[in-house]
Amino acid sequence: MAAGDPLTTGIIASLNRPDGNITGLSQMAPELSGKRLEVLKEILPKLSRVAALWNPEIRVSTFSWEEMQNPARQLKIRVHSMEIHSPDDLEKAFEAAAKTRVDALVVMPDPVTRTSLRRIAELAIQHRLPSVFHIREFAELGGLMAYGPDRCDLFRRAAGYVGKIFKGAKPADLPVEQRHQP
Repeated sequence: MAAGDPLTTGIIASLNRPDGNITGLSQMAPELSGKRLEVLKEILPKLSRVAALWNPEIRVSTFSWEEMQNPARQLKIRVHSMEIHSPDDLEKAFEAAAKTRVDALVVMPDPVTRTSLRRIAELAIQHRLPSVFHIREFAELGGLMAYGPDRCDLFRRAAGYVGKIFKGAKPADLPVEQRHQP
């Protein structure tokens, strides 16, 4: 349930026939990165430069970075890369964003950003960067907003899959459901 985008990351072979012993709900779709830019542009109409905090070592983060490029061009937004590999890289990344004079921040999903939400929100506030991430907890910790699927709904729906498996269904026969509408 919390595997991000299992198809993109190679956890499953297909959404319809996941194969093996894995099924459930996908909570993330890389195409939402572009949608986050659109929402930022609606809130900040003069938005022209955005910093993207991402980890090139994590597939879903890399795919999200790549998916953001075309919408950024269409919206006439220049996206500046803020690569991180560990929480120790956050301060340096925000200093680089300040030097680049970006207007806002988009945070890509990965274990480092997920476990550093509070620090990222604090740094965004300190640097006066409106910011967006894919999970609600980020906004609750001080980030400007979140745009992504309702994780509580995903957990409730995952229970349905557990029930089917307990009743004898094989995980490989249960399609993975993509839940990427916010």
